[in-house]
Amino acid sequence: QVQLVESGGGLVQAGGSLRLSCAASGRTFSGYDMGWFRQAPGKEREFVAAISRNGYRITYADSVKGRFTISRDNAKNTMYLQMNSLKPEDTAVYYCARQRGLWSTETSEYDYWGQGTQVTISS
Repeated sequence: QVQLVESGGGLVQAGGSLRLSCAASGRTFSGYDMGWFRQAPGKEREFVAAISRNGYRITYADSVKGRFTISRDNAKNTMYLQMNSLKPEDTAVYYCARQRGLWSTETSEYDYWGQGTQVTISS
């Protein structure tokens, strides 16, 4: 069983920064591609960023490109999302998730999810 636990969310003003962490249990973290998603009230969960198991392949949603940076530390079983120049429209619950196999930005291709961490950006 894999457990993913997000942390680092909070309330910040527009233009500020936050760093989210996703701690994974188990010894197989380094063997899987991972991703970040977010869900705003009344909206569907959407892709934010993904990173390959070795960190060499990264994909971002257009809405966060140039502002967010995804990274991982396999020695610590942890993935990160550095969020800069935050905007009110970034307000959402942010989730980390593990990919099933093939590289994807679709929620259906992720099998384990964390409980989420709230990010609120005030204008």
